[in-house]
Amino acid sequence: MDYFSSGFKLGILGGGQLGKMMLYETRKWDIYTKVLDASSEAPSRMSCNEFAQGSLLDFDTVYNFGKDVDVLTIEIENVNLDALEKLEDEGVKVYPQPKALRIIQNKAKQKLFYVDNEIPTADFQRFAYLSEIEDSIENGGLQFPFVWKVAQFGYDGQGVKVVRSLADLKGLPTGECITEVMIPFKNELAVIVSRNSEGEIKTYPVVEMEFHPEANQVEYVICPARIDDKVAEKARALALKVANKIGLTGLLAVEMFQTEDDKILVNEVAPRPHNSGHYSIEASYTNQFEQHIRSILGLPLGNTDSKVAGVMVNLVGAEGHTGDVVYKNIEEILAMEGVTPHIYGKAQTRPFRKMGHVTIVNSDLEKARAIAEKVKETIQVISK
Repeated sequence: MDYFSSGFKLGILGGGQLGKMMLYETRKWDIYTKVLDASSEAPSRMSCNEFAQGSLLDFDTVYNFGKDVDVLTIEIENVNLDALEKLEDEGVKVYPQPKALRIIQNKAKQKLFYVDNEIPTADFQRFAYLSEIEDSIENGGLQFPFVWKVAQFGYDGQGVKVVRSLADLKGLPTGECITEVMIPFKNELAVIVSRNSEGEIKTYPVVEMEFHPEANQVEYVICPARIDDKVAEKARALALKVANKIGLTGLLAVEMFQTEDDKILVNEVAPRPHNSGHYSIEASYTNQFEQHIRSILGLPLGNTDSKVAGVMVNLVGAEGHTGDVVYKNIEEILAMEGVTPHIYGKAQTRPFRKMGHVTIVNSDLEKARAIAEKVKETIQVISK
């Protein structure tokens, strides 16, 4: 099929920042795009050829949107899978495939999948209701501290909490959830795997993630990870195993723990471009968004190597600020060496909302990390 400057139509479910960055690539190649998002203010609305407003979880909305496109993809996994399955049955190419999304969309199913496929992961328990956790604690079946995760529709730090006492359970959603044993780890790592519709598969280098202690969001992503080569090889091999077992077409971000004794455990996966791959826009030969487009269109995969070391800093809304956004001191960071800000186009800020990211590239990784720290200290995402 001819994708470029043609009648071909690519549909994207979700119009957030990941969709916006995907659209940088479709515009580069003149691929016609249609985006669906619940918000009229979605960051992607300016960059696509057609924009539709509606719920990603509503069957009719997703089905009617998808009937009109040749290939349908996602930028968020929280979408109506029944509609995607019907579209797939009717001949629309849906990537990643709904059967893979069924495994990933629910954390309990995801964990059971790892166990069934002998993929190392933290021990877990599954609960239909939050109240069952309290019973389990009383009966000695569950010990503090543990990690609570909502089963359905959690993502990127949403729906995750470290529970150290009964009081920490207050205010959490009451439905299906899992608990995981707390892993004492040295590093949190991630590997992005790309797999095209012809079965070609490649991994990006292992990145290291530094987390914000309160918000449970990534603060820095460092590429390459500052780990032993053998550990890096183990992480890439495990990410490949996960991708091959799930068998999806597109990108799979595999988040992992490196334990104190250098075991690698899979934490969770995301079936799309991911925060841990944003560095690639400036630092890689082929960035993750271009690779996603190559994957779902069955085009040859690009070179995943880095041209240069990269560190990414997330720009999140400052605490105590809600309202029209202001990026304070952005001129100062633009004066720093190798610094590129990406502003997502969200008009309203609130505490810890992802508003953008900044990539710092340098031939010296430690220099890039030091500049990243300066960027973090300098720029402020505040309200007017």
